[in-house]
Amino acid sequence: MCVKIEVTRDVFRLAQVFTISRGSRTEAQVLTVRISAGGVTGWGECVPYARYGETLDSVAAQIEGLPGDLTREALYGLLPAGAARNAVDCALWDLEAKRTGVRAWDLAGLPAPGPEITAYTLSLDSAQAMEAQAARHAHRPLLKIKLGTPDDMPRLEAVRRGAPDARIVVDANEGWSAAVYADLAPHLQRLGVALVEQPLPAGDDAALIGMDRPVPVCADESCHDRASLPALKGKYDVVNIKLDKTGGLTEALALRDAARAEGYGIMVGCMVGSSLAMAPAVLVAQGAMVTDLDGPLLLAEDRDNALKFDAAGVHPPEAALWG
Repeated sequence: MCVKIEVTRDVFRLAQVFTISRGSRTEAQVLTVRISAGGVTGWGECVPYARYGETLDSVAAQIEGLPGDLTREALYGLLPAGAARNAVDCALWDLEAKRTGVRAWDLAGLPAPGPEITAYTLSLDSAQAMEAQAARHAHRPLLKIKLGTPDDMPRLEAVRRGAPDARIVVDANEGWSAAVYADLAPHLQRLGVALVEQPLPAGDDAALIGMDRPVPVCADESCHDRASLPALKGKYDVVNIKLDKTGGLTEALALRDAARAEGYGIMVGCMVGSSLAMAPAVLVAQGAMVTDLDGPLLLAEDRDNALKFDAAGVHPPEAALWG
């Protein structure tokens, strides 16, 4: 099958400034990939990950260099795991679904998906501001807070005051040392934190081996695809699956199955992107310990036929959006 591949850049304004330990942003810059064949077009979205040296230009160049006889099976020998392969893989899934009139989950041999409760992320800020954020979103059942600085304890206490009943996930974004994590760990448990993401830098996480983990510890930057799993043993309890890391839905589903087989809990996360980026991840998130697909909730604008979010969580995409 000969296909035509088109790559465009899209910018979505954020509802408010979004800050993590690595910096702040006011917009989400994404790449949209459209793959056409036989009068039908499938599409996908990715967010280049600066943490791994990806830029809009470098990822677009990877995609634009692909051959016209592209298939999903061939893709994995042409691009490494990462944002470029993600957008192309998801676009090929969408193309197949549209060409056959069969939903993507049926093509994948999966049960029809349902809604999943998703975390809502609070931006890194002063303790006072984070308490106010938490209070505004205290009705949400699951909050995720961005930490990773030397002054995190007051922020965590403040969020708990602001949202006394919410489950809390803490994302340190590689910002702690082993000593800081060891000091904070019992307080995470005391404050009812359900999960802590990537407390130590990915290249310096061996200290987690043998360390007391009173709250489950999740590998984010330390886990990309199935090849990452051997290095996680003894360090982590949960893996965070993000399609921009795995390089698409195909590998994300395979990683989920492999991780579960090895006893890991599953978290499904996202970059800050539109409903198009989240849509395939909803399939991976079915039955996950933690779903964190709140990208569209952080935007001031979104795609047409956007994902539905309500008290039941994030719903599977309509065919008009993806899959």
